[in-house]
Amino acid sequence: MITHQHEAVIIGAGLAGMRAAIEVAKTGQDCAVLSKIFPSRSHSSAAQGGTGASLGNLDDDNWEFHMFDTVKGSDYLGDQDAAEILAKEAPEVIYELEHMGAPFSRTPEGKIAQRKFGGHTLNFGEKPALRACYAADYTGHVLLHTLFEQCIKYGIRFYAEFQVVHLIVKDNVCRGVVAWDVRHGGLHLFRAKATMFATGGYGRAFRITTNAHANTGDGLNLVMRTGLPLEDMEFVQFHPTGIYRNGILMTEGARGEGAYLLNKDGERFMKRYAPTLMELGPRDLVARSIQTEINKGRGCQTEEQKKQGIPGDHVYLDLTHLGEARLREVLPQIFELARNFAGVDPAKEPTPIQPTAHYSMGGIPVTINGEVIYNADNDSVRGLYAAGECACISVHGANRLGCNSTLDATLNGRRTGRTIAKHLPDLIYEELPDDEPEKAEIEMDWYFKADGSENVADIRNELQDTMMQNCAIFRKGEELKTQLDIVRELQERYQNIGLQDKSQAFNTEVMEAMELGHLLAFSEVIVYGALERKESRGAHSRTDYPDRDDKNWLKHTLAYREPDGKIRLEFKPVVITRFQPKERKY
Repeated sequence: MITHQHEAVIIGAGLAGMRAAIEVAKTGQDCAVLSKIFPSRSHSSAAQGGTGASLGNLDDDNWEFHMFDTVKGSDYLGDQDAAEILAKEAPEVIYELEHMGAPFSRTPEGKIAQRKFGGHTLNFGEKPALRACYAADYTGHVLLHTLFEQCIKYGIRFYAEFQVVHLIVKDNVCRGVVAWDVRHGGLHLFRAKATMFATGGYGRAFRITTNAHANTGDGLNLVMRTGLPLEDMEFVQFHPTGIYRNGILMTEGARGEGAYLLNKDGERFMKRYAPTLMELGPRDLVARSIQTEINKGRGCQTEEQKKQGIPGDHVYLDLTHLGEARLREVLPQIFELARNFAGVDPAKEPTPIQPTAHYSMGGIPVTINGEVIYNADNDSVRGLYAAGECACISVHGANRLGCNSTLDATLNGRRTGRTIAKHLPDLIYEELPDDEPEKAEIEMDWYFKADGSENVADIRNELQDTMMQNCAIFRKGEELKTQLDIVRELQERYQNIGLQDKSQAFNTEVMEAMELGHLLAFSEVIVYGALERKESRGAHSRTDYPDRDDKNWLKHTLAYREPDGKIRLEFKPVVITRFQPKERKY
């Protein structure tokens, strides 16, 4: 096993990971970034529509409005100290990115352009705000490449195509990680004073998703396997507008530019669900509204469905009234995606869409400074940090507002990087327990010797299909119990997988098997948390418990995996500072 030593090791090269690395490197301290894919291919590049900040370039916006919208959008489960930090520091983060070279779209006067986004309002809900700072519809792409350039400038060491297989934590002290070299084979031990996870989301647990194939929630399971908890995993956001049947993202920026949502009758049905904000309601509300229209028989039909008399299972996103010139200017990627993956010309006909698994509000629990915690008292693990979508700070609560994700990743990546830089002089290279690196060797040996009868792809397909059926936008106790049994059965079948490829270099079969293990592990936590939370809040909608229950469920869940494999829940209070929970009206 090859050994490396860096003062700070960051796992994940998206916006959060690279932004944190820059902060550490700026202080002259040694930092390395591990990524299972090449850094510029990280999933942050898929973000399209914008990054939220109350610059007020086009209206009278301010940070208090942004904070209120974030708290209200979270269905009051978001911690308000984190929401205040997000809203207050957002303008500084945007200007900092601009000065790094991020090519934001511009107003005629040369200011950063801003557009509307779902759930973002002026004057505490009065009307839509122009708050999303954007670069056409390539916002995540340009931000990621801007930060990658800065990392090169600071000489940050990248270990591209290294898959972390084991996290070393003992006595609530992190001591490093063990990773597999995907390109060449072989295990590498990374000793570090500080270790940070920035491994992104886990949308690949669902069949229809906007997420890249790499988004399998590896970091979450690696953390949980050490005995540490995961927070609020039951809250999974479905983006309202994914291209029909494949889930590819059609940015909320399209609705920010004025796109309509239409049912089979050509009706703008959002008037029934959000009469003030219409298509610009928060994502959980809009996704439920679309699914409700479909469930009530008002979904749009394909020609084949019409012939067979099958009810429609999608709705339309109508951009035709914007015109081709405007679409090519502000939504060029959407224009091409609609043509290439939906087979329509969005300037001439509406695009078929359906809700698609998009974002995880839950994750690795952290303090507002990015330190991973191990209990409800916010006691932290020495030398372990997290930021971005894999972390739960919890700024998004039960539902994230659009364009708050790229903001969360860059802003809290920066904050966590500063925390690491501050802590490093007082941290040491902790002693490694003799048996910890050996655990990684045993695990990899298991994959290479797996000769059972079960097929990885079959298990993964069944997991994704059943999660869509039983644990998606609308949930019910009976279906969740069924899904819990299914996941546990799939976990047992997983122990009998067979792998054919025994090569060391670029063994994608072994990598997919490893990722499936992670998917199965945290999917059980999602379903278990959804079953236990007997209320509807944000993205978690129980048809058998349709009301929000602040008396019993205004609290965060912390899920631990016990030594016997069972899930145990503890609870943590929500931080409420300025805005008391109210009914959400849009």
